[in-house]
Amino acid sequence: MTARTTRRTTANKSRTAAVGAIAVAGALLLTACGDQTGSGSGADETKGTKSSNAPLFDKLPKKYQDAGKIKVGTDAAYAPMEYEEGGKIVGIDPDIAAALGKQLGVEFEFTSGTFDGLITSLNTGRQDIVMSAMSDTKARQEGLDDKGKKAGKGVDFVDYFESGVSLLVKKGNPENIKSLDDLCGKKVAVQRGTIYEDTFKDQAKKCGKEKLEISAFDTDAEAQTRVKIGGAVADLNDYPVAAHIAKTAGGGKDFEVTGDQIGAGPFGIAVNKDNTELRDALKAALDAIIKNGEYEKVLEKWDVKDSAVTEATVNAGK
Repeated sequence: MTARTTRRTTANKSRTAAVGAIAVAGALLLTACGDQTGSGSGADETKGTKSSNAPLFDKLPKKYQDAGKIKVGTDAAYAPMEYEEGGKIVGIDPDIAAALGKQLGVEFEFTSGTFDGLITSLNTGRQDIVMSAMSDTKARQEGLDDKGKKAGKGVDFVDYFESGVSLLVKKGNPENIKSLDDLCGKKVAVQRGTIYEDTFKDQAKKCGKEKLEISAFDTDAEAQTRVKIGGAVADLNDYPVAAHIAKTAGGGKDFEVTGDQIGAGPFGIAVNKDNTELRDALKAALDAIIKNGEYEKVLEKWDVKDSAVTEATVNAGK
């Protein structure tokens, strides 16, 4: 997926993520069906609540008022941010969306796809927003590809979460990896189209002749498997996600988190640049749930309070 120019980038404070155990193999099964893995939502309580009685219903564009829903693109293979359980997409992002839905009076309908196709699904109108632990970056705001060339008109972000990234290595850390510099001359695995992949590419340049070999995969679960079997020495992920994987995969016997967190930055809800009215409605709803305490309750539930923002911002990423 938070960490993927991936998805993400986060704060340097230590944080943990507590959810039910989901093994790497299970995550692979969930993502094996490809780009259209079905839909679900953590916002069941908002279904059918199209209502002018909701506090911020009037701020929504009429098309969403009439539809009674906002279509959300996500990559539901990134526990605890978003993942599938019992045929539904659950996690931190769906729970925050459910709280937003109460303010706006509509359902947030999540559909899973591959991470690197989410912005395309937004720009083509298949989805109304993207909420997938996606890092708010200037490149995404401006529609630039990984070479800095214009590839689209870009998107706007409503920033709702802070996170940093960590290295995930095989249990016992057999290669004694403690920092990015320790990766030179070795092989790493990562999810394609993420900020993590960019981080590894930047490190590869620093390694120079001591080549860093990068294997990129459609899902992070595949990258984890490569590390688990010894085909790569490390994966890179948002700290809450890396900590969750280390705690749950193989009963806590497959991986461990090593070194300090890298970088800091916001995750944002991506919105088409032409859809400023929806963007502003989401910002108002986020400010509302921060003020009324619903936002804090979600972060407490998932044990990620250190990732909280104090107010909604737009395009605060760098």
